[in-house]
Amino acid sequence: MKLFAAAVVIASYIANVTAHATFQQMWVNGVDQGSYCVRLPVNNNPVTSVTSNDIACNAGAAASANLCSVKPGDKITVEMHQQPGSRTCTQEAIGGAHYGPLIVYMAAVSNAKTAVGSDAGWFKVSEIGLVSNNPNYYGSQVLNNNCGHYTFTLPAVKPGNYLLRAEVIALHVASSVGGAQFYMSCFQLNVTGSGTGSPSTVKLPGAYGASDPGILYTLWMSSKSYTIPGPSSVYGSTSPTPVTTAYPTTATWNTSLQPTTVPTTPVATAIPAA
Repeated sequence: MKLFAAAVVIASYIANVTAHATFQQMWVNGVDQGSYCVRLPVNNNPVTSVTSNDIACNAGAAASANLCSVKPGDKITVEMHQQPGSRTCTQEAIGGAHYGPLIVYMAAVSNAKTAVGSDAGWFKVSEIGLVSNNPNYYGSQVLNNNCGHYTFTLPAVKPGNYLLRAEVIALHVASSVGGAQFYMSCFQLNVTGSGTGSPSTVKLPGAYGASDPGILYTLWMSSKSYTIPGPSSVYGSTSPTPVTTAYPTTATWNTSLQPTTVPTTPVATAIPAA
């Protein structure tokens, strides 16, 4: 009972900590795209209703006038920070013990500049959940280790326009229905190449239930496993099996070369890998 009471006190305290965040920038093969093709939300507050249309691309996120050009096999990096326009590595990308999974979806659309996210059909292309259970360590913590950067390989999807949806689900107060916090942004892509993939899709809203095991979840009980919300199939990289040793905190992103400003158009050269 004492442990449970302590967990409640901790969760209550953290709930009052403002450490919200947004995905704001993108990189392609180490080349900084800045915020060129992102639909930036109006603020860094989370979405908390899984039945709201905002669960697709966030609240008040206006479409960008631009598309980022990518092809299958490219290394795509999404970048999250707490404050608008921030690129600092001295502050956690998402703080306040907002621990939880990171999930990336894509949706094929006829025109990424005008597509409505809640009307699209979404499929997972990457996810990272509980990576260690001794002690528990989640995808958002790996994101924080890397100055808000998460990199995955673009799968061999058919050419065309796509929305790409990057999301962190913060579970610090998710022990009651409606407590989970969803932080997402959508990026507008034009995929080239000769890919043929056309995965099965889900709807957002629709894919998440308020009582799903990875959404209604007591973070502070040190669970040995975690079920990532959404479809179980991933057309790309799945989350690794949790290890039983402490997860390494060394950055795999080259944080020493992190820019301090956001370019208005994609830059010309890539930064070296870490």
